[in-house]
Amino acid sequence: MDRNPGAVENYANPKTCFFHVFFKAAALAFYILSALFFNSFVIIFVITVLLAALDFWVVKNVSGRILVGLRWWNEINEEGESVWKFECLDQESLARMNKKDSWLFWWTLYLSAVAWIVLGIFSLIRFQADYLLVVGVCLSLGIANIIGFTKCRKDAKKQIQQFASQTITSHLTSSIQSALSVV
Repeated sequence: MDRNPGAVENYANPKTCFFHVFFKAAALAFYILSALFFNSFVIIFVITVLLAALDFWVVKNVSGRILVGLRWWNEINEEGESVWKFECLDQESLARMNKKDSWLFWWTLYLSAVAWIVLGIFSLIRFQADYLLVVGVCLSLGIANIIGFTKCRKDAKKQIQQFASQTITSHLTSSIQSALSVV
């Protein structure tokens, strides 16, 4: 099917996009608006961190795979060292990823971290160390995903470059061998 180049591309995975944004927005909105409805810091802390943890899990295990074709995790090896593990789709599948989905994934990942930083600055200015703790937990979860997916994207690009150079090398080698066998 021939696509119209002037047509606006829609989201390929609207439900995944919704939940990718929903938990970020819910954590931020609850944190900002909670003072209007609750006097208990414990309730604010627990619900905000729970929403941020749900966001972390959804991004790391669901929306990262579906929207950008990437997945990361961290393991401890036998020597007790932390080892980053990355998964990505093959080059052909990555090329077919929806640009709008990818754009939403990366921008909301970074913008939510910026929002938490701004809220942390406000907590510092107002001398609210307890609320700074909430912001710190939420920000650390967001930054963990940023670091994980950024490293994963770099690793995927490196793998694609290695695959391309190996393919070119093997093609050149077989072409030279074919040419030499004729002579």
